[in-house]
Amino acid sequence: TFNVALAFWLAAGAFIYVVIYTIWLKPRTPVNIVIGGAAGSAAVLAGAAAAGMWNQPGAIVLALLVFLWTPTHFWSLAIVYRNDYAKGGMPMLPVIIPPRKAAFWVLLHTMGTALAAVVLALDPALGLIYLIPVAIVTIDMLVRNVRLTRVPTGKNARSLFMASNFYLMIVLVMICVNAAIPI
Repeated sequence: TFNVALAFWLAAGAFIYVVIYTIWLKPRTPVNIVIGGAAGSAAVLAGAAAAGMWNQPGAIVLALLVFLWTPTHFWSLAIVYRNDYAKGGMPMLPVIIPPRKAAFWVLLHTMGTALAAVVLALDPALGLIYLIPVAIVTIDMLVRNVRLTRVPTGKNARSLFMASNFYLMIVLVMICVNAAIPI
């Protein structure tokens, strides 16, 4: 249902993405995507607002998970395309620091994402249908990130990037499945 909270989060997400991230931060700072992740969080809260639940702990933790997941997703891709970002003049973190150090920063965000996924599992609305698959993909993403930290190659970065895509899909699908089949 359309409401004031939904309108606010939609507008906030669009403003953060277009003005703050794309126009202001992306061409100027290597940590642009950290703030850019707030646009994804706003989308989560907009969806929750449509259901009248944007201020519920589960929605807030899911928004935090997306916020923390975003640097893992984009910085792993930026390690793969490091030279292209450099040629384009985009100061992504993996462009201005060595790939191993960038992989460490990615790992910190992956650990934060994993923690948010665990906290989300404490939501009484979620059960084993959420927890088991999310635990598996969380461990997989952490293992791939540790591998990238040890051997910061484009191949390992691409592997983490692909895993991050699958990870968020599994988290979101399992939340929906759990809502339909609570266990």
